[in-house]
Amino acid sequence: MTGPLPRPASFPCGRLRRRQFLHQAGAGFVGSALGALWSEAGSLKEPTRLPVATPRVRSVIFLFMCGGVSHIDTFDPKDNRWAGTLMDAVGFGDNLAEMRRPVIPCHRTFTRYGESGLPVSDWFPHVGGVIDEIAVVRSMWCHESNHFPAVIEMATGHRDKTLEYPCLGSWVSYALGTENQNLPAFVNIGRPTSSVQTNGGFLGATMAATPFLSGDIPVRNLQPPKGVSSAERERQMQALESLNREFRETHALDSAIAARTRSYELAARMQLTAPEAVDFAREPASVRALYGLDRPETDAFGRQLLLARRLVERGVRFIQVCHAGGGNGGWDSHDNINSHAPLCRQTDQPIAGLIRDLKLRGLLDQTLVVWTSEFGRTPWSQNTVGRDHNPKGFTSWMAGGGVRGGMVYGATDEVGYQAVENRTYLSDLQATLLHQLGLDHTRLEVEIAGRPVRLVEEGSKPIFGILG
Repeated sequence: MTGPLPRPASFPCGRLRRRQFLHQAGAGFVGSALGALWSEAGSLKEPTRLPVATPRVRSVIFLFMCGGVSHIDTFDPKDNRWAGTLMDAVGFGDNLAEMRRPVIPCHRTFTRYGESGLPVSDWFPHVGGVIDEIAVVRSMWCHESNHFPAVIEMATGHRDKTLEYPCLGSWVSYALGTENQNLPAFVNIGRPTSSVQTNGGFLGATMAATPFLSGDIPVRNLQPPKGVSSAERERQMQALESLNREFRETHALDSAIAARTRSYELAARMQLTAPEAVDFAREPASVRALYGLDRPETDAFGRQLLLARRLVERGVRFIQVCHAGGGNGGWDSHDNINSHAPLCRQTDQPIAGLIRDLKLRGLLDQTLVVWTSEFGRTPWSQNTVGRDHNPKGFTSWMAGGGVRGGMVYGATDEVGYQAVENRTYLSDLQATLLHQLGLDHTRLEVEIAGRPVRLVEEGSKPIFGILG
C-alpha cells in the first residue's frame, strides 16, 4: 500500500501509510521479543495440525540441566564395592588415547522416600519428597559424548548435520499451535547451552522459542508506547489485523512476508498479556516460599519455575527452562563432582515446589514435567575427584501428565557405566512427550527437497512402561 488510507471507525491512528502504522503501533517490537524473526522464515506455508488421539496433557515443562548431571550421585545409586577398579576410559569427551581410570566412590547418602521407597540423593531432598509423582528412567543413552553435539541430539533427536533440524518445542508449536492467541506456543526461560535448543530450523523462525525473563520485563523491547491505554491498544490491534488481512490477500504467495506479519501480530498481542503473566505481586507468600523465592540461593530458579507454572495456566504448550547454561554448562564436573552441590541447592526446592503447586491447582495431570541433561557422568575419575562425560547411560525423569509416579524404569550396569535394561534412546523420550500431547511421532514429518523428514528417528517409540 502506498496511498493514504480511509479512516474506518476501527482505525484509531488516522490517515497513515501501512509502514507508518506498523512503526507507531509497534514501537518497541523489534528485538528479542521476536526471537529469530530476522533469520530465514522458512518455506512451509502453513502449520499442519496433527493430533491423532485425545491428548493426556495440555502443556510440557522441560527442565534442562546444562552440562551433564551425574546420575550416579543423584538418582541412580550404586554401592562402592567397585571403587578403585580400573576401567577402560577411551573415547569420552576429549579422551582419545588409550587409558584406564579408577572407579571413584560416591559420597552421597541415598534416602528412600514416599510410599514407593525410591532412593534419592541427599543433594535432592525436596525432590525426594515428591518422588511418588515421578517416574525415574535410569536407562537413557545417546551417541554424542561432547556437549554441543549431545545438546543438539537431545534437542532435535538427530545427529545428521545436513539439515537444520528444529528443536522439539518448535515441532510441538508447529503441530498443535497455541491455545492462547496472546502468547506464543513455545517459550524458553533461562540461558540455553546452544541456540539449537530454541531453534525453529526448517520449520521457520515463527516456530522458534520466544525468550521470557522472570522479571518486571518478561520480553525485552516489548513495552507498549507510554500513555497508550489497553483499550486504545486493542483498537490499534483491530486496525492492524484489518490491514494485515488485506495485505495477506494481496501477497498470499509470499510465505516469508506472511511469517513476519504473524510474528509482528503476536508481538503486539503479547504487549497486553506478557507483563501480567510475570507479575508475581498477587502470588501469596506461601506460594513464593514454596518455590524458594524467600531464599537467595533458590530465588532465581524459583522465579523461573513460578513463571513456567503461570504460563501453563495461560495455555502455553511447551515451556523449556534451562539451568546453568552457557559454555559447556554449569553441571560439567570434570574437576570435582562436588561442584554439583550448589547447583542442586539452587534447583531442588523450586522443582519440588513446582510439582506440588501444579498438583494443588489440579494442573499436574494435564502438565508433563520433564527433567533431563544431555548425558550423564562416568563412574571413573577424571582429575582425581571429577567425572567425565557419559552418553552410554544416564537418568531422566518425568512427573504428571499421565506418568506412573513412584517407579523406576530401566537400569544401568553395576557401576553406572551403560544402560543395560530397557535401554531408552533420547528420541524415545521425545516420542513419549508427543504421545502424551496426542501426537503420533511417526506421522510428524514434513517434506524437504522432495523427501520426508521426521522429528523423531524411525524405530523410536514412546516409553509405555511409565505411562498409566
